[in-house]
Amino acid sequence: MRKAFLLFAITSISLIAMLTFVNWKFSLLLLIFLPLIIMGLYDMYQCKKTIRRNFPLLGRMRYLLESIGPEMRQYFVETDTEGKPFTRLQRSLVYQRSKNETSTQPFGTQLNVYDTGYEWINHSVKAIPFGTINENPRVKIGSSQCSQPYEASLFNISAMSYGSLSKNAIMALNAGAKKGGFYHNTGEGGLSPYHLQGGGDVVWNIGTGYFSTRTSDGKFSVEEFSKRATLDNVKMIEIKFSQGAKPGHGGILPKEKVTDEIASIRLVEKGQDIISPPTHSAFSTPLELMDFIRLLREHSEGKPIGIKICIGNKSEFISICKAMIASQTYLDFITVDGGEGGTGAAPPEYSDHVGMPLRDALAFVYDCLNGFGLKEQIKIIASGKVISGFDIIRCLSIGADICNSARGMMFALGCIQALECHANTCPTGVATQDPELAKGLVPEEKSIRVARFQHETVKSAMELLASAGINHPDAVSRDVVSTRVERNKIETFAETFVEIPSGCLLNQASVPSHYYHFWNKATITHF
Repeated sequence: MRKAFLLFAITSISLIAMLTFVNWKFSLLLLIFLPLIIMGLYDMYQCKKTIRRNFPLLGRMRYLLESIGPEMRQYFVETDTEGKPFTRLQRSLVYQRSKNETSTQPFGTQLNVYDTGYEWINHSVKAIPFGTINENPRVKIGSSQCSQPYEASLFNISAMSYGSLSKNAIMALNAGAKKGGFYHNTGEGGLSPYHLQGGGDVVWNIGTGYFSTRTSDGKFSVEEFSKRATLDNVKMIEIKFSQGAKPGHGGILPKEKVTDEIASIRLVEKGQDIISPPTHSAFSTPLELMDFIRLLREHSEGKPIGIKICIGNKSEFISICKAMIASQTYLDFITVDGGEGGTGAAPPEYSDHVGMPLRDALAFVYDCLNGFGLKEQIKIIASGKVISGFDIIRCLSIGADICNSARGMMFALGCIQALECHANTCPTGVATQDPELAKGLVPEEKSIRVARFQHETVKSAMELLASAGINHPDAVSRDVVSTRVERNKIETFAETFVEIPSGCLLNQASVPSHYYHFWNKATITHF
């Protein structure tokens, strides 16, 4: 192949050169073919890519086709029920609801209802007329130690940082939260002006990097925290332990995305990757965490304080519960992020193989809180591929009180699942700091779509509850949803995730056998 290309190159240049003397128009051929010939010659003598070296010029087609493979599959190959991490059906549902288009479907489901894993709502013959129940219920978040409890919506914006997302995207999300009456989680990237500009309720997520509340050496700053935590827009404080997409890894914002403004907001220096450590420096034991919770509660003037966690070692979460009992200090909420959660960028091993999936984690967290007699004090927030009314009911059925969504809200902004979040080249202006791309996203227009998507999704969830004969999310139990676990075997979540007795984890003698190992290993003096 290399010899054939070299012969072709020599012959082509010689022929075109001869013809140019005959007619100057042939010089146009030289302008067309000469760059291709030069590229081919370069391919022959470069050493990094074997295919291009062995097949000059022609070998480039392989890399071209590989680069556009995701787009080819998405637009021409995948069916409505395919596509990862979200199928075309799921994406279309969000687009239709955000644009106020018809989201009904004709001719029946495209899902195979006999596949293992298929799930459904157990409806009631005593269904409730939808018009008689509250289509936008509120859930009170705040323990007995919280002096400023918050009335939260059933469906809210999950943690996404300014820096990972463009300022236009952040402004659209917050304005949408204001229009729809739900909250907007800042993500660990700090509290930016764009989280406040729209006037929407904000949950301030504080990660291991302590962005917007740190000293020059990266430690937690009480002074910086107090300045921001007492703002009217800030309704709750969330301490981030881990996120589902990369638990135990910390966060990375590439230096290409770090503008002067982002550096100023996060209280960091520009010109280098911003890396969040995998662990906190403000505390190192469960009891020290309780001290930190009391500190945040005091300096936020009594606002709800919670944690965000992807469950890993079960004994570590049990140790937090033991510390709450020992110190008589309660969290107000726990955000459970499933291992299927998303992020702008994560090592594939972390996304694929680290962290407990959401359903198992929800059941575990609920049962632990119930087992320690803490559930009445603490609300559970579910996060992890929640984009539909059924997704919400499924989470409520296992143990959640409310739900968050990140990628669903991104779809409402116009995200097309281009999978360019990590490259600063998002074509829809959502996950980029390129001003030329970001300006294509108009916050005034997209905020309406975010609010509409949230409203229609909550409405759908409440319609499902009404069909099941339930009039409020608090009344959802584990027997509301069924799953096909084998070809001819069906279980409700009550059978799959058998609840443990309330208070059984307070005494060693009553600890269930399948919890005993983790309970015995858990201690309040270290994680």
